[in-house]
Amino acid sequence: MELVPARMTGVDAVTVRPGRPLAGTVRADGSKNAALPLLAAAASLRRGVHLSGVPASADVQRMLGLLEQCGYRVAHPVAEPGAVIVMPKGGPIEVPELADAARIRASYYLVAPLLAACGQAVLPWPGGCRIGDRGMDLHFKVYEAFGDTVLLDDTGYRVLAGQARDRVVLTLPFRSRGASIAAVCRAVASGSRLELGNPNLSPETTGVLASLRTAGWQAHASEDQITLDPPPSVTAGTVAWTVPGDKIEAGTLACAIAAAGGEGRIEGINGPDLKALAGLLDWVGVPITLAPDAITVHQARTVGGRPLRAIASLAPDSLDADFEPPLMALALTLPGIHLFSDDINPGRHGNLIPQLTRLGSVIEELSPTRCRLVGPQRLSGAAVQATDIRTGSALLIAALNARGATTVSGLDQLRRGHADLPAKLRTLGADITEVPQ
Repeated sequence: MELVPARMTGVDAVTVRPGRPLAGTVRADGSKNAALPLLAAAASLRRGVHLSGVPASADVQRMLGLLEQCGYRVAHPVAEPGAVIVMPKGGPIEVPELADAARIRASYYLVAPLLAACGQAVLPWPGGCRIGDRGMDLHFKVYEAFGDTVLLDDTGYRVLAGQARDRVVLTLPFRSRGASIAAVCRAVASGSRLELGNPNLSPETTGVLASLRTAGWQAHASEDQITLDPPPSVTAGTVAWTVPGDKIEAGTLACAIAAAGGEGRIEGINGPDLKALAGLLDWVGVPITLAPDAITVHQARTVGGRPLRAIASLAPDSLDADFEPPLMALALTLPGIHLFSDDINPGRHGNLIPQLTRLGSVIEELSPTRCRLVGPQRLSGAAVQATDIRTGSALLIAALNARGATTVSGLDQLRRGHADLPAKLRTLGADITEVPQ
């Protein structure tokens, strides 16, 4: 039976104490990483889109507000929690000032909706998690391939729409998810055929393509190329899309269950999307069952100090970088020498490792993006801070095995990606209490 978590959304800090093994069933929220590009694609489509499964995480809610500032109507059906309808308002739209866009890293997804609405986009540099610069050069090359003009200054950038092109062909130097989705959304806004070489094929990218097919677009994806063709005729009416369950939240909860020596089930996600994570967990002795709508974590078995190699990559079917922090927290409980690498987010280790060190962990930094540790390690409770989303989730996992009480503050950062992760952990049996403000 699935239990409904008691909400802890207004809390800035929680105290975590070690306790019994976690067990039970919870449901993952809709995915932030999927919702943001789907919202951008919906706005670029210039017709009504009914989107269900929209998470209450702070970044997604901020994106909805920014779309309204961009001239789109955003309706929230009263009888459908987690659903929104995005529609163009029609008529001329003035270029908005979007200072609030500096608070999220994925603000670049607003470019295509702004070009569709008013012919130009004026945006601040991306903000959000302090895990390294969000490189925009590749995005700008995408827009230039569509004939757009890009202007830069110290505060941000401006993209001026060029004359629409029937066909755009470009090849990415690496499989950037952000640039791949930017190209897809730009093609939708201009009604162009897109031939994108060396694309990102993460579930977030292919999910956008699948949704566009329901709106009449022809989309094909292979390891070498994405091709996208507009509908043969202008179509009207509202299309229905769904935000998939959050694979990162599900994987984080799976690591927490494994770290606490328990067993449980996370529903509401496409299990095969966690294949790379499940393979690593099984290798270190945590059996995982993947189903079309859930992931089940089974009781751990003894495998004898197998080394964990968590190497984040943009290649198809590889380990998503957002799984690396919870795996690092889990590895602190596992015998063996464990290696971690995240070249995608070069500032992430600089946030995470100092916080884990406060709990007594010993982690050797081999470079700014690579580290290793020898487990298991004995941690002691301390005051730590969620300096970004994934650091916050990793600290909650590590605290489950630290002697004494651990206070995790900065939950406003955690809520940017997870509406209420502590409540889900508490539903599974974690000893987590609110810290009075």
